[in-house]
Amino acid sequence: MCGIVGKFNLTTQATVTPELLLQMIGVQQHRGPDESGIYIDDRIGLGHARLSIIDLEKGSQPIHNEDQTLWIIYNGEVFNYPELRNDLINRGHSFYTSSDTEVILHHYEEKGPACLDDLNGQFAFAIWDAKKKELFLARDRVGIRPLYYTIQKGHLLFASEIKALFMDRSVPREIDSGALNQIFTFWTTLSEKTFFKHIHELPPGHYLKASNGQTTITKYWEPPFYPAHEHIRSSPEEICEHIQELLMDAIRIRLRADVPVGCYLSGGLDSSGVTTLVVKNFNSKVRTFGIRFDEEPFDEGAHQNLMVSFLRTDHTDIQATNEKIGTSLPDVLWHCEKPLLRTAPVPLFLLSDIVHKSNFKVVLTGEGADEVFGGYNIFREAKVRSFWAKQPDSKLRGLLIGRLYPYIFNNPRMLAMQQSFFAAGLEKSDDPFFSHHIRWNNTNKIKTFLSEDIRQTVNSEEDYEKLKQKLPDSFASWDYLARAQYLEMNIFLSNYLLSSQGDRVAMAHSVEIRLPYLDYRIIDFMAKVPSHLKINGLKEKHILKKSFEGILPQEITSRDKHPYRAPIVRSLLHASNSEYTRELLSEKTVKDSGLFDSKKVTLFLKKISNAKEPGEVDSMALAGILSSQIVYDRFIKHFPDQLCRPAVPDIIVDRRSGENTKAGSST
Repeated sequence: MCGIVGKFNLTTQATVTPELLLQMIGVQQHRGPDESGIYIDDRIGLGHARLSIIDLEKGSQPIHNEDQTLWIIYNGEVFNYPELRNDLINRGHSFYTSSDTEVILHHYEEKGPACLDDLNGQFAFAIWDAKKKELFLARDRVGIRPLYYTIQKGHLLFASEIKALFMDRSVPREIDSGALNQIFTFWTTLSEKTFFKHIHELPPGHYLKASNGQTTITKYWEPPFYPAHEHIRSSPEEICEHIQELLMDAIRIRLRADVPVGCYLSGGLDSSGVTTLVVKNFNSKVRTFGIRFDEEPFDEGAHQNLMVSFLRTDHTDIQATNEKIGTSLPDVLWHCEKPLLRTAPVPLFLLSDIVHKSNFKVVLTGEGADEVFGGYNIFREAKVRSFWAKQPDSKLRGLLIGRLYPYIFNNPRMLAMQQSFFAAGLEKSDDPFFSHHIRWNNTNKIKTFLSEDIRQTVNSEEDYEKLKQKLPDSFASWDYLARAQYLEMNIFLSNYLLSSQGDRVAMAHSVEIRLPYLDYRIIDFMAKVPSHLKINGLKEKHILKKSFEGILPQEITSRDKHPYRAPIVRSLLHASNSEYTRELLSEKTVKDSGLFDSKKVTLFLKKISNAKEPGEVDSMALAGILSSQIVYDRFIKHFPDQLCRPAVPDIIVDRRSGENTKAGSST
């Protein structure tokens, strides 16, 4: 994995300076500590920080085509690059590296934007056509790799991380109140929006073209949907067999690297399945890494130990103590660049540090399986509530919800509360957001803490309406699970899971994660599998569990879903970090940021500090308010641009007018 940056003169004649590019690279050097390089001419500057994984000796970037009219900087991996390379050689292309980067460039030379349809991987890249004076930016299908951009005073700036854009002093640093409102609704910002005004994220499955002073953004892929008459009619056994074949190949190509590849192993179904296939078919000595927690409700240690014994892997785990989670949150937010309603990203940040210190750059993970195979409780909720909505007065149908959360609804008083809580909105079962309204309404309660100024500038109904307008035309005809999966993949997957719990916390320690379950071939195939095979009765991920029968221990395939979570209140109010928490949530500091009502926050902090068992909404409120204050402090009030060391380039390609230019010259 790597970091990319660039500045393109859309309408002005001002040249880009190497100094700016090196500062932009320097602030995200954690993404690529091995080497760096820049390309610069009269219209554009491109910068690259490299984490070398494929072609360690010759894969330095920027990389050019045969006549040096096309240049590429690239963050990611295209796993089917050997097959594409052979085809390109047959078409007459010559290569000076053995990297996947050069394959993309020549493939673009052959097919233009249509080349994206053939790439199986995770990527964000920029290609500069020096002849046409055209910039091409692209991002992978599901958004595993980030790419941000802004247009300021006739310039288009882009980077893998927002902090790199802020190194250009022409880029304003301002909180977007609408984005804060979205985070406190959807857990994250909606597509294209970030936490900062004027900073945009190129959506997953999209590309951007910039030339002649204009920019256009085009969608090339979105999560597929197939109507019932196109669903697979094969038996469950045949479907499972095909899943095994697809997953095996997805893992095979994701093991392609010139460095060792490890695995995350939590003890859950998803990571256990991937690791087992690696051990049984590719590398019996694979290193595995896992997380342990202080508190039993969060810890999967027993099942993790079971899998380690079963596979006999060389395993390393970290103890994500409440203290470490609390003290590490500011560092995590520096990398995530937006507020969080959960502390779950922090243990993964700690885990990637151990991976890095173990001299590993690449790990396979189990993320994506829940979205693709139907693993989340929100999907099962939607199924129960859709069934319940047909007889909304039924007292029995609502009781099914208790089977999803036996650890919550375990007494008569809680069962009565369940009836009223989950019955809300049953009359709106045809609402496109029926599956998610309970979650969003729950999170909405945190908005009571927003300052009056913020509340006056936001409109939640507009967000819902914009979201509706982006839904596929046939969305209303989809079944409950297809609609819920689409929303989860388009909102939560790329903007939260693959960002705050994925790329950002892994790359903070120069670790690349690879996600076999998000191979687009698996996504497409599972979109053709009927919903009743994904969730059978109330059994989540039925078809995936069935695919692993006989491969994994029965204790793993039969266990209920254990949601990955981390302690919030006991971590953020831990004695070791309560001082910084209370300082950032003090009436003076809260008033200074202008994001929240300082008096309400003061009363809330007192309440939650004394609570024996804080509720879910209060816990998320603490995480959301505190993390917002930290992001404001780090990015608005005390942004450390003067403290960031510029990168020292290994390669400079300088093609500005009047300058001596030696393509590929080293400095």
